[in-house]
Amino acid sequence: MTSFSFSPEMAMSCTRLMRSTIAVKETIGVVGRRTFSAKKKGGKGSAASDAPKASILSNEVKSTTVVCGNILKDGTDPKITADSDYPDWLWNLLDKKPALSELRRKDVKTLGFGELKRYVKLDNRARIKENNSIKSKK
Repeated sequence: MTSFSFSPEMAMSCTRLMRSTIAVKETIGVVGRRTFSAKKKGGKGSAASDAPKASILSNEVKSTTVVCGNILKDGTDPKITADSDYPDWLWNLLDKKPALSELRRKDVKTLGFGELKRYVKLDNRARIKENNSIKSKK
């Protein structure tokens, strides 16, 4: 009886052959499948399928933690604390910023740094759009 040794090259070639065979079978399976739209049970206007699903979180957890706020693998969701614990700039993030037309009406010397920066950015953007439209008409 002869001994048979299995070399790493043979293992790799067998693995590649199996992967290609599986990929071909999956492709044939996807191509060969018929696709139809699924019908909802209960016919038209089924109220059961339109009803919102019940939340699995308790009201206490919803009001005291930031749900899905954890970014660490082994961490927990952060707790919500009092408003005074957060920085002041946080409460101004969602405020409406003035449009370019409003900024043009104001005196440039009275604008704050943030408003002046926004004015320059929006004014440059408007001039670039105007120049591009003039070039495209030629």
